[in-house]
Amino acid sequence: QVQLVETGGGLVQAGDSLRLSCAASGRTISTYSMGWFRQAPGREREFVAAINRLGGSTYYADSVKGRFTISRDNAKNTVYLQMNSLKPEDTAVYYCAASQRTVAPMLRESYAYWGQGTQVTVSS
Repeated sequence: QVQLVETGGGLVQAGDSLRLSCAASGRTISTYSMGWFRQAPGREREFVAAINRLGGSTYYADSVKGRFTISRDNAKNTVYLQMNSLKPEDTAVYYCAASQRTVAPMLRESYAYWGQGTQVTVSS
């Protein structure tokens, strides 16, 4: 079983950047596809980005494409989400997740392990 801890959230202004980190323990993440999801108050948890086991393939929600970049360092057992040009609508709790599946990286149901989340607030 893998444990995930997200860090890097905070309060920023529109147009600023943040980098979220997801540190894993318990098992190496090299055997997992990894994803980032977010949940705003009163809304469903939604897909943000995903990356396959070796980092060769990435996937993004249309709302963040071109602004966010997911990456991973399997040697450090860490996944990152670089967020640029932040908008107020990016405000949410951001969750890191791990999946042993190799398909459907955009579905919440594909992920068995989740972190506790980190708050990102973007002011206008």
